[in-house]
Amino acid sequence: MTSREKVRRALDHQPGPVPVDFGSTGLTGLHVSCVAGLREHYGLPPRPVKVWEPFQMLGEVEDDLAAELGSDCVGAMGRGTMFGFPNEGWQEWKTPWDQVVLVPEKFRTRRDAIGDVYIFPEGDTSVPPSGHMPASSYFFDAIVRQEPIDEDNLNAADNCEEFKVMEPAEIQHWRDTFAGKQGETRAVVSGIGGTGFGDIALVPAAFLKHPKGIRDITEWYMALLAEPEYVHEIFDFQSQIALQNLATFAAIAGDTVDVITICGTDFGTQNSQFCSAATFDSLYAPYYRRINDWIHEHTAWKTFKHSCGAVRPLIDHFIDAGFDILNPVQCSATGMDPTEIKAEFGDRVVFWGGGVDTQRTLPFGSPDEVRAQVQERLHAFSPGGGFVFNTIHNTQARTPVANIVAMVDTVREFNATHA
Repeated sequence: MTSREKVRRALDHQPGPVPVDFGSTGLTGLHVSCVAGLREHYGLPPRPVKVWEPFQMLGEVEDDLAAELGSDCVGAMGRGTMFGFPNEGWQEWKTPWDQVVLVPEKFRTRRDAIGDVYIFPEGDTSVPPSGHMPASSYFFDAIVRQEPIDEDNLNAADNCEEFKVMEPAEIQHWRDTFAGKQGETRAVVSGIGGTGFGDIALVPAAFLKHPKGIRDITEWYMALLAEPEYVHEIFDFQSQIALQNLATFAAIAGDTVDVITICGTDFGTQNSQFCSAATFDSLYAPYYRRINDWIHEHTAWKTFKHSCGAVRPLIDHFIDAGFDILNPVQCSATGMDPTEIKAEFGDRVVFWGGGVDTQRTLPFGSPDEVRAQVQERLHAFSPGGGFVFNTIHNTQARTPVANIVAMVDTVREFNATHA
C-alpha cells in the first residue's frame, strides 16, 4: 500500500494503517530548529534548513527526512509567503539563536540594539516593518499598522486589496510545481490562499506595505458584531475571487491533489469559542459552503479546516459548511476529549492532528510521557479510519529531538502491530 493509498483510505473512513503528516502545510510543520536536530539525529547530510514559511519559521522537510519520519503526505506550496515575497533566491541567514538557515532573497530584516529582528513586507526596507521577532523568540509576530479609519465611512474594498486573480507568475509556479509531482506516491496537500475568511493571522496583512481598512485584531473582532454588513461585503468579494482562482488552480492540479487547505481561521480559545454557532452560521458558513461546494462538485479533493481551541460546539457546523477534515484537534482545550469527539463526530469528519500536545507533553515531557500520550491518542482516534496523525499544530522550537523521535517511533510501532 502506498502512502497515498493509506491517506485516501483514512479520508474515506476505512480502517487501516494510520497515515502520518509531518510538514505538508503551514499548520502541520516543524520549526527549523527541530528540522535541523532531526537531520542530525538520523545522520542525514548536514546543510542549512530552508525556511519555507518565515512567519512561523517552519523548515522544509526534505524527502530524505520525510522518509525517516514516515510521513505519508507532501505539500505543494504556494509561491508567496506571509510577508509578501516569493520563496525564491535562497541565501544564508543567521537566526537570533545562532542557527544558519536558508531564507528567500527578499527576506530582509533589521536588528535593533537589543537583538530584536524586524522584517519588511515584500522585502521593502523603505516602508515600516510588518513583523517582529524578539531576541528571545523563535518566530515573528505581525505588527499592526492600521491607518486611521473613519468608522462612519468604512469602505470594504480597503480590506479586499489582497484578494486578486492569479497573476502569470503564480500560474507558472503551479504548473512547475505539479509537473514535479507527477508519479508522487504520497498524498499531495495544497492550497491557494484567499479562502480563509477572517483568518486573524492575515488580518494585519503583514504581506502589504500599507494595509488599509480594519487591520487591528481587536477592532476586527468587534467589527464582527458592530459591522456585520461590512464583513459580509468583504467575504462575498473574497469568495468570488477565490472561486475564479480555484478554477484556474484545478485546471492545473487536476487529480494530483488529494487535500486542499481552505481555512486557518481559529474559532476556539483554550476554554471557549470566539463566536457563537449562530454567528458562524450567519457570517462565515455561507462563504465556506460556497467554496466547499465548488470543490466537491468539480474535484475529488477533500477540504481541510484548521481551528485551534475548544470548538466542539462548532464541529457540527463545520461539517454542515462542507468541511471534510478538522485540524489540529486540540485535545487539551475544554470539551475536546479525544474519545468523546471521535464517538460523536468521527464518522463524519476526518481528524488530522491531535496526536500529541505541543503545548506541554511534546516540548516539556519525557520520551516515556510522549509515548504514552501518543499511544492513547492512536487508540482513541484510529478505529474505523478517519484519522491522520500529526501533532496539535506545528512542532515548536527547541522541542527535544528525543521526544520527537519517541513520537515517530510510537506511531510506527502502532502501525506494525495493528496492521
